[in-house]
Amino acid sequence: MITIAIVEDNDQFRNGLEAIIQSQNEMVLAGSYESAEKALLALPDNPTDIVISDINLPGMRGTNLILQLKIKMPQTQFMVCSIHDDDDTVFEAMKYGASGYILKNPVTGDDIIRAIYDLYNGGSPMSPFIARKVISSFQKPAESSENSMLSIREKEVLELLAKGLIYKEIADKMGVSHETVKKHLKNIYQKLHVQNKIEALKKMRLL
Repeated sequence: MITIAIVEDNDQFRNGLEAIIQSQNEMVLAGSYESAEKALLALPDNPTDIVISDINLPGMRGTNLILQLKIKMPQTQFMVCSIHDDDDTVFEAMKYGASGYILKNPVTGDDIIRAIYDLYNGGSPMSPFIARKVISSFQKPAESSENSMLSIREKEVLELLAKGLIYKEIADKMGVSHETVKKHLKNIYQKLHVQNKIEALKKMRLL
């Protein structure tokens, strides 16, 4: 049997989730709470296999609830069921310990049942829109190793060199001395393993 707890402040949606779980022979509704505070008091003494939690709850946020319960109930799996699909909320939930993320709108009873079984069996159920968002975050182009070696000021020196400015003009633009610019260039050459500014600019693809 899969034991499940719900943390949801919307009475209608919570009642709907309760009915879905109670309709399944292999699932047991072990607790249902309208706030994170009530769940935090009850669940650590009676841990469930799965906790389904909203994000926007009265008082403590659902993500903070997951974070605290994850420590007290390390074997429990957490699934968010929320209307929120923004990057900050989604990745905060994942970071704090959620293994699944289902959007309320649209969601059906069959979606909830599949998600529960998927989570229980080691999967990470996500609404298609959320899954695409997570995948996209890993597909952003990585910064080149050369580029990541240089400090912000060193990159600025190279960018000004690429625009054709001479050392004195760069120094004036950056509000530093001529010697400081030369020192930046020396560091750049060492980091990029080049001999002169032309090679440096080519390596950084500024020429």
